[in-house]
Amino acid sequence: MRALVTGGSGALGQAICVALAKAGHEVWVHANRGLALAEATAASIVEAGGNAHAIAFDVTNAEASRAALEALLESAPVQILVNNAGIHDDAPMPGMTQQQWRSVIDVTLNGFFNVTQPLLMPMIRTRWGRIINMASVAGVMGNRGQVNYSAAKAGLIGATKALSLELASRGITVNAVAPGVIESPMAAPAFTPERVKQLVPAQRAGRPDEVAAMVTYLVSDAAAYVTGQVMSINGGLA
Repeated sequence: MRALVTGGSGALGQAICVALAKAGHEVWVHANRGLALAEATAASIVEAGGNAHAIAFDVTNAEASRAALEALLESAPVQILVNNAGIHDDAPMPGMTQQQWRSVIDVTLNGFFNVTQPLLMPMIRTRWGRIINMASVAGVMGNRGQVNYSAAKAGLIGATKALSLELASRGITVNAVAPGVIESPMAAPAFTPERVKQLVPAQRAGRPDEVAAMVTYLVSDAAAYVTGQVMSINGGLA
């Protein structure tokens, strides 16, 4: 199956791309400005015997997204979509700017629509599909200093549940994965080992490959009866 992973050039996106390629899927590694990283990820997958390509477009730009996706669809439908693109721009809400609010919402929610909507009819015609939306523990529990990010991820969870109802009869599942504290260069400054032990019952941060394993399960035939769910991977955070 052809798989598109948005934000595939980041630490978590790379792990998802590698896992999907190992499962036998043709993976398209998406980036916006990080095309070189996406190309490097695709090259490493190919070197390991997988099938991967890099693709670049801005998910917040509806016209650019549609043009890139239409070109991709000319050869075959995309039947696995992982909406992983997202950004942080943290601040307590009294000091949050309009730009901070809009940019985070724009990438996560408008990006979800701009990428997903053009792929739906081709996917529906095949009567098989898997859509995975990368949410966050912040969208389930909230997080201080992340009102914009929490709102965006909570909105993505709501969209997941609604879209799953629309597509369930077409053989297409739609689920969300909500990671907690996951090892990454972006998370390291905010979550020291001591802080992680205070927050996480499992006493450690999760690994990107653990999140990727959940995504791989959800796109498999074994998960054909799983839809509209939020799969939390958070080491026991309530």
